[in-house]
Amino acid sequence: MATASSTLGPAPWRKAFQEQIKGMSSPEFTLGTIRKIASENGTVYSPRARTCAFRGFFAELDAHPDNTAELNPDLYESDLFTFTTDRRMDKAAELFGVETGGKDDHEEMLKGSGGGAPVEAVFWVKEKATQWRFKGRAYVLAPDVDVSEEGKRVIAALKERMRRKSGSEGKEWSFSREITAHFGNTSPIMRGSFRNPPPGVPVAVPVDDERLKVGQEVTDLNDEVARSNFRVVVIVPDELDCVDLNDPARTLRWVYMFVGNKTEPTEPTMPGGVVEGGWEMVEVWP
Repeated sequence: MATASSTLGPAPWRKAFQEQIKGMSSPEFTLGTIRKIASENGTVYSPRARTCAFRGFFAELDAHPDNTAELNPDLYESDLFTFTTDRRMDKAAELFGVETGGKDDHEEMLKGSGGGAPVEAVFWVKEKATQWRFKGRAYVLAPDVDVSEEGKRVIAALKERMRRKSGSEGKEWSFSREITAHFGNTSPIMRGSFRNPPPGVPVAVPVDDERLKVGQEVTDLNDEVARSNFRVVVIVPDELDCVDLNDPARTLRWVYMFVGNKTEPTEPTMPGGVVEGGWEMVEVWP
């Protein structure tokens, strides 16, 4: 599927954010989602939050020395965040933005690629007394990403915000290969967690699949069971609220808004705003 990559340069916030994240002993963030629950009185919207491990910028995987997966060529860079999850987790439905608890459990949909629901990702960098709060959309990459219609939709959405590096013409880059590379970047015991019994089910309930057990180690990067549950999630940020609390006497705060891939200059929409690299930035009172 032919899709154009972004013509923009790096986001103006990227360098500072990347430097702070590298200084964290364990880069983690709080992921906020919205759960839609069916009820007799209509859909109930309930907030959800959990801690996730930041897996780097999409298409820029920092491969572990023990990762034996075939890696994609170094063709792209992006300002998109990645984390990994199990498709059986509650958050899967929230990333797809579908209603739960009704007649349709969306089981088949949740087995594939898709998503695009609104999320927030909050990084608290304690060492720098800085909070980075991103708003955006989350897309789920499943094994069908290169072949299904939903997968092609996801690829098109992500490539709009991926920057192809100069001198990379003629080389091929695969989304499926990137998923396998992320799987290979985790430890054998972490890969084995995708062969655990279904998350959230009471331990007292018998497990009807003898392949599902805790404490397994997976060395086969194409393990059928683990790979059927493993997912890479990509967050496409559209807004950023950054607060610097280093100086109690003068707290600093900036708001960034993505204004798009536009060939002509874009005028700021906010007083004091500056447009750079497809983002409008303005300093605001904390």
